[in-house]
Amino acid sequence: MSETTHRVLRLLGLLESRTSWQGAELASRLGVTERTVRRDVTRLRELGYPVESERGLDGGYRLGAGRRLPPLLLEDEEAVALVACLRMAALAGTDTVGEVALRALTKLDQVLPPKLRALASALDDATQAIPRNRPAVDLAVLQELSVAQRDCRLVRFSYDKPDGSTTSREVEPARLMTQGERWYLQGFDRGREDWRVFRLDRMSGVEVTTWSFTPRAAPPGDFQRDLVSRYPCVVEVEMAVDVEVLSTRIPAAHRDHVQATPTGCRFRVGGPTWEDLAWHMLWVARDLGAPLVLAEGPPGAAMRQAMRAIATHAEHVIRQR
Repeated sequence: MSETTHRVLRLLGLLESRTSWQGAELASRLGVTERTVRRDVTRLRELGYPVESERGLDGGYRLGAGRRLPPLLLEDEEAVALVACLRMAALAGTDTVGEVALRALTKLDQVLPPKLRALASALDDATQAIPRNRPAVDLAVLQELSVAQRDCRLVRFSYDKPDGSTTSREVEPARLMTQGERWYLQGFDRGREDWRVFRLDRMSGVEVTTWSFTPRAAPPGDFQRDLVSRYPCVVEVEMAVDVEVLSTRIPAAHRDHVQATPTGCRFRVGGPTWEDLAWHMLWVARDLGAPLVLAEGPPGAAMRQAMRAIATHAEHVIRQR
């Protein structure tokens, strides 16, 4: 945002905070001259804000009554970013987020100035969504958890684990986190006396109780110890690459327990399905030019089976051609 736009927004905030202001007061608050204040008032009027002024010793500036909805003060790139984000949300699913985003797009079109409305319209016309299903997001649950975290209220809910079982949880909410199209709640699980990360789309029957708690020192925002709770498929892997190189190739949300070894590094990696994880790790191995060494045990066996299935499918396609 430019310095001028930022100053005009500050001026608008001051005018909304009090019935009237003298020009000298506004100039002092904004750190500019009264002439600059007059120019900024003119900009607000051009944008549709009914700023009234009176001459004389007792005169000043105030926002008029019966104001119409003014255009938004946005830079070109801010408008494009806002429309793009709302467009992605509206087209990426049929949950409440998509519905609300669509309504917001409609309202946004009514308050953008003509130049930015044309820019937003061009972006909208040029955009086409690739059909896919994202985990449903309940805005009411997001709001309830946000308020519970702010007010330090204990929450109770049922949680569907990756193995299909359901457990009852009593949690002190610490923060809401998002990764890709999924939302997570990080909190202290009283039943397990430890920190946990919960996927919101696996939570049901969320109840914000009247019981309060004293906030604990929460782990860092990139706390990854609960990889297993977020992904049903997790396997330990070794690769002959440096830890720094690996970290640039695999997103933090998909790896944890990264340790340096004499020949490279060892880590755990997770994904929604073994097939997705196998494809991802095959691309990683190709890009880094290093083979994968999978740990023994059921997870390693499941990963090997998924990779063999990919190889078998590739051979079948090649033979058909």
